[in-house]
Amino acid sequence: MDDDKQDQLLPIANVGRVMKQHLPPTARVSKEAKQRMQECATEFISFVTSEASNKCRKENRKALNGDDVCWALSSLGFDDYADTTVRYLHKYREAEREKADQKKATDTEKVNKDEESNHTSCQAVQQQTDQIPEPTILEFRFL
Repeated sequence: MDDDKQDQLLPIANVGRVMKQHLPPTARVSKEAKQRMQECATEFISFVTSEASNKCRKENRKALNGDDVCWALSSLGFDDYADTTVRYLHKYREAEREKADQKKATDTEKVNKDEESNHTSCQAVQQQTDQIPEPTILEFRFL
């Protein structure tokens, strides 16, 4: 297989890892089996992505999103995959939203602590300033 075609395929190590996850621990997967699965998985992804891309093009959109992929799966007759992918996409988006909310809360908490720390530091500086005695006026007399 030439390098250009090889560059377009999914990484074979990843394909082999996924295959082994669904086999007994003692099972072995031949290089040829990994290569065939690599080609099939890549072709499947290209097929679905092409369908989703056509939909986006018809709608004058440039960005393809998860909903487009779910629509393409269903449109191509892979309803079981579409249903599972829709559920996964929903959970993923929910987790991302929660992560963003937590980050926002953490950032707000940090800002509040920084403001409190700055306020405390300002008070300490003010107290130190208050404790400095008034300067003594010195008189110089020339004789």
